[in-house]
Amino acid sequence: MGHSHDGGRFLSRKAARAEFLGAALKPAQMPPEGTPEVAFAGRSNVGKSSLINTITGIKIAHISAVPGKTRTINFYAVGKLRLVDLPGYGYAAVPHAMRRLWQPAVEEYLAHRKTLRGVLLVVDARRGLQDEEHDLLAWLIHHGLPHAVVLTKTDKLKAGALAKARQEVAAGIAAEPVIFSARTGSGREIVWKVIRQLAQGGPEAEEAGEVDGDDDGGSVSE
Repeated sequence: MGHSHDGGRFLSRKAARAEFLGAALKPAQMPPEGTPEVAFAGRSNVGKSSLINTITGIKIAHISAVPGKTRTINFYAVGKLRLVDLPGYGYAAVPHAMRRLWQPAVEEYLAHRKTLRGVLLVVDARRGLQDEEHDLLAWLIHHGLPHAVVLTKTDKLKAGALAKARQEVAAGIAAEPVIFSARTGSGREIVWKVIRQLAQGGPEAEEAGEVDGDDDGGSVSE
């Protein structure tokens, strides 16, 4: 089912592999529960697919030139956990009928998926937290889902602007966001650290991803 690749040195040292498991718009189409899952949520065009590709070391998630093209819940097996790419929100060009189709599926997944351990909210550092992000964070808190924020496209900001963006987001979520750039690869070790923290409730999370580097950056909120 799907195709698989070697996952690179940022995964488990036991030759972890990354594999596309399939796409779903309703629970019956989702892979069976059992393996711990961490979901990626965010506005269209924030770079979720690029983030997944960078941390796995392969181009497993499709990157479209047109925002809003991720219109299904996409499941990837990586080592002994799953990464789940949720459809992007906030892009006006996506047909209303399609949005009405995927929004209930996303809410059903987030609210009732027993193996979902946490959510990474992916935010464009140049935009910061908008109303949609605040609404999603409130929803995650209400449902008791652990979460963390990853700031992407940070290489497009100068140091002063990035420091300000980081400070504003940290104040908004009462936690430290992860600073990440798909272009430079900066922050990918910290993203894996946070993924493992989120997945710790899972029975096989300990060997899910291997982190090299220091412990600075990123914190999980509950």
